[in-house]
Amino acid sequence: MDIKTDEYSAWIEGTDLYLSGVMRLENKAASEITSLVRDLLSSGPPVLTVHLSDLEFLNSQGRNILAKLVIEARNHPQVRMVFRGNSNIAWQERSLPNLKRIYPGLVLLMD
Repeated sequence: MDIKTDEYSAWIEGTDLYLSGVMRLENKAASEITSLVRDLLSSGPPVLTVHLSDLEFLNSQGRNILAKLVIEARNHPQVRMVFRGNSNIAWQERSLPNLKRIYPGLVLLMD
């Protein structure tokens, strides 16, 4: 399932989740993204990589989705969780390292 709007896109390629653009999520959009992520995680891939390098902005509801994904990943120890971010994007530089506090096994790669 792919999600594309004028402001952002979310799609899956294999076991990689890509998020790009400017995501100002509201309830309906948040549930679509959550569903996309849960489906991917429940398929039990050995590695799940979330690509955020092209995601310029993510509001607090979107950040909560990422936190919930990381919490859910703890319940799937067979899945290695990798986040790829961009250190030149301020919200990623500030927020993504906090996800490692939730799940120390998270691999965080900042370009």
